Amino acid sequence: MKREEYENIRERALTLFERANIVLTEAEKQAVEVADFGLGKIEDTGLQLVTYVNTDLVCAKELALLPYQTCPEHKHPKRDFDEGKEETFRCRYGTVYLYVEGEATENRTAHPPQGDESYYTVFKEIILKPGEQYTIYPNTLHWFQAGSEGAVVSEFSTKSTDESDRFTDPRIRRIPEID
Repeated sequence: MKREEYENIRERALTLFERANIVLTEAEKQAVEVADFGLGKIEDTGLQLVTYVNTDLVCAKELALLPYQTCPEHKHPKRDFDEGKEETFRCRYGTVYLYVEGEATENRTAHPPQGDESYYTVFKEIILKPGEQYTIYPNTLHWFQAGSEGAVVSEFSTKSTDESDRFTDPRIRRIPEID
């Protein structure tokens, strides 16, 4: 991703945080990460986030999704030190369509990004609106997508090790590369 595009997306994420009344320090604003997952189509597949704390026990993040932006299907597998990351998503702004393992929802609201459908396998739909939350247990496949106005989600979890996440799509590179 080019630096100019990265900065543009970061600014759009900051606007979403403001709409959600999420107050960030200047240092946190500068530290917002823009992840395009190495696919080069940030508007469809991506995630913007700021991490407040990530210790051996807990992690807290804010996630911003642009309108209809999708965080791709993945899971948090068993690690040397635990059974995998457990995370709770709490919607702060917009609508989030979360998909997890279980019986597929008929007539679901959101759909995987066009052309990448084969990399999405779980379709039990959980709809989160502001103030609603859902806990995802370790080693559970999941993906999520924002509605038409974008979304902001607070994530509370056990220790985060993004590099250990396992994505269904083998093309994904979790750590951003900026030109």
